[in-house]
Amino acid sequence: MSAPQLRALRGATTASANNTAAITEAVAELLDALVERNGLEGSQLLSVTFSVTADLDACFPAAIARRRSGWDAVALLDCQQMAVAGDLPRCIRLLAHAWFAADQPVRHAYLREAARLRPDLAG
Repeated sequence: MSAPQLRALRGATTASANNTAAITEAVAELLDALVERNGLEGSQLLSVTFSVTADLDACFPAAIARRRSGWDAVALLDCQQMAVAGDLPRCIRLLAHAWFAADQPVRHAYLREAARLRPDLAG
């Protein structure tokens, strides 16, 4: 068995509104998809950085992730996405670093309206 490798996961989704309930729902759905697609456990995750568009300011995505069972040791960070004209509204993006078996493929998650950002990874 080969040594685990540190790998990067990408993902994005959109919130239906700028309120705590809508952001919580979108973040939970995105994290669930990444965990399920990759068979992840909290102990494999090193860090997750969330970025949100400027139109989302009702809550912190990292605070939502922090509530997940087994994620106590995961470093979590929020930041605001760079403002670009025509960007996808109410978008939540993430970059996660996790330990994977060398032969395990990484499966990213682009959900809801964010699927159009990376149709090649949206599946």
